[in-house]
Amino acid sequence: MQEYPIIKEFLEYLNYEKHFSHHTVKCYSADLLQFAGYLLERNSVSREEFSGDAVVHLPAGDHANETGSATSVAVDTNTKLVQADVACIRAYLAYLNEQNYSKATVARKLATLRSFYKFMVRRGRVESSPVTSIRTPKQEKRLPRCLGVEQINILLNCPDTNTMLGARDRAILETLYSSGLRVSELVGLNLSDVDFLGESLFLRGKGKKERLAPVGASALQSIQRYLTFRDSHPRKQNFDQQALFINKHGQRLSTRSVRRKLDKYLLKSGLDPKISPHTLRHSFATHMLNNGADLRVVQELLGHQSLSTTQIYTHLTTNRMKKEYDNSHPRNDYTHND
Repeated sequence: MQEYPIIKEFLEYLNYEKHFSHHTVKCYSADLLQFAGYLLERNSVSREEFSGDAVVHLPAGDHANETGSATSVAVDTNTKLVQADVACIRAYLAYLNEQNYSKATVARKLATLRSFYKFMVRRGRVESSPVTSIRTPKQEKRLPRCLGVEQINILLNCPDTNTMLGARDRAILETLYSSGLRVSELVGLNLSDVDFLGESLFLRGKGKKERLAPVGASALQSIQRYLTFRDSHPRKQNFDQQALFINKHGQRLSTRSVRRKLDKYLLKSGLDPKISPHTLRHSFATHMLNNGADLRVVQELLGHQSLSTTQIYTHLTTNRMKKEYDNSHPRNDYTHND
């Protein structure tokens, strides 16, 4: 990112000061590089498309022999980022719509620009943000997918717990549902992070935030069964001595591997193949609220920074209550005749 010092400075701020995850920083980087590329194209500057963290290359025959062309591109890019105004941002959003980006994607890219120019104002690079007066496009409200309690039980009973890997898979599913973990938090667990006596897990969440999460007896029993198999394995000395959940080679399990394991058990159980590991987190939150848990408690359990993020689950519980009301209230089938 050496060619674009303004963008590099912003990404370093996200990484080292805000402690955003590597994945989030990478998404911000891609969004900003796309916007910078659009600015160059909009001003009739011929450039190859930006991609990820790629360097901008000048096409052959177009300033290719000019000395310091890479530097001029950097200066050109930085200048256009600083000089971008409201009309420019609106034109960019129109361009994204023309490219058939979804409303959710457009909203995310606009949020990136909003954060970027807010940072630029704080650092004195621009006097005001060109994004301030632009509204985020309305999106369709999509409620998170949630499994019923019976479906959860079917899924949890799928793994063969008479083998180490089967016992591991049961422990993984139990832990995801018991504590509402993100998959990244699950695979990041170390052996020392499980407190059997205190019935809790030490988690490293998004933004390098740390928290303690309670874990149920059923999940702890599954973890203990898995560890019993692991401790008696003839190759245990070659296993990762820190990681809680390991693959068949003894190395820390990846998030992708967890997804593959879940797909296997969804197929075996006949449940919806669109279910993801995050569905177990959604199910955890919904079932907690359905059974009377306080919204702020669920917020803490999920590790949400904002209560509004947790409130989406209240729509699920409200829908359930409305359905129960419609089915149970004696006056709902009453037709009033004047």
